[in-house]
Amino acid sequence: METGICEKTIVYIRDLFEGNSGGHGADHTLRVYHNAMMIAKEEPSCDPTIVMLAALMHDADDHKLFHTENNANARAFLKSLEIPDERIETICEAINSVSFSQNKGSVPRTLEGQIVQDADRLDAIGAVGIARTFAYGGEHGRSMEETVQHFYDKLLLLKDMMNTNPAKRIAEERHAYLVSYLKELEAELNAEK
Repeated sequence: METGICEKTIVYIRDLFEGNSGGHGADHTLRVYHNAMMIAKEEPSCDPTIVMLAALMHDADDHKLFHTENNANARAFLKSLEIPDERIETICEAINSVSFSQNKGSVPRTLEGQIVQDADRLDAIGAVGIARTFAYGGEHGRSMEETVQHFYDKLLLLKDMMNTNPAKRIAEERHAYLVSYLKELEAELNAEK
């Protein structure tokens, strides 16, 4: 894996997401990248360069943030790195398999896609997932009740949707934390009544 490509991609991502504080910024992307690379170390048959680039670029064209089509931001940046077209297609396939809302219940075709999907989902659960959920809810004017409902509609489902064994192990711990948090939140909210 080329370090120079990784560093250039991180700079691009930091610039692209500058000022975003709704849970899908550069900090989220870097956590997904680190999660993905940690999983990739335990999945020796994957292509770590594809994992790295797909993880770093996975939100570069997120429909919640950008009005692009066909991975336009990711494709343009990858072309600027002189990544061959065939590899760009593989990276974009992995990117397109990440979104929960667009891929409910489907398992990515490639191991690299599975790794990046798991890495993104891991960042949605646990302590960071809780913080991101409330940041996103606040930014979009959602009430606390609407935000908490998101835990039941999505976050509590993610543990059982992991693809790789390393992600399944991590998800168990983070899921337990979510459950514990929700019990405490419910108790505190009920005490107010």
